[in-house]
Amino acid sequence: MKKSKVILLLSGGFDSTIAGYLLQKKEYDIIPLHLSNTDFAGEESIKKSTLISKKFGWKKVYLIDIANILQSLVDNCRHSYYFVLMKRFMLQLAGKIADKEEANFIATGESLGQVSSQTLTNIKVIEKATKYRVLKPLITFDKEEIVSLSRKIETFDISSGPEVCDLLGPKHPIINANIENTIKEEGKLDYDALLTDCIENLQIIEN
Repeated sequence: MKKSKVILLLSGGFDSTIAGYLLQKKEYDIIPLHLSNTDFAGEESIKKSTLISKKFGWKKVYLIDIANILQSLVDNCRHSYYFVLMKRFMLQLAGKIADKEEANFIATGESLGQVSSQTLTNIKVIEKATKYRVLKPLITFDKEEIVSLSRKIETFDISSGPEVCDLLGPKHPIINANIENTIKEEGKLDYDALLTDCIENLQIIEN
């Protein structure tokens, strides 16, 4: 039986790593997509994602630098919407890779309420950015469970280190975004051009 393909948004940190591990245990075919931010965070997350992918036998990693997108969000949009807009962009990019790979799903390492963008209200708005079903195997996990499992499967040392996804984020992010205001904020950007530029400049790391 042919395995279902999943585009995994892989940061290299604890959450997305464990999400990929759990889905692979359920016989999904994992294709990692790492969205880097080298202008602000360097290349450490790229190294982590590559090492994780090799450990689990994932044959290739899609790599896209989204520093320009993140800066555009800061420069043009209401800062409180930063994380919601960022995650919607991430799902849009994952959808482009899913189209290319003829994948069935997208997956993330989100768990409910762990950060501000992961309220039920925000998750609903974020997921409207893609036509694909978004799998969230960690949705009910707490951080201690995730870190404990990373020790058990020996990815803790790789995933350790500071989280860098919030470097440009606001001190007071919105926790109850609505789709109308979100789309209004996206309308302040040259959205299609940003997406196209990312896809045209993607890299593939073969393992």
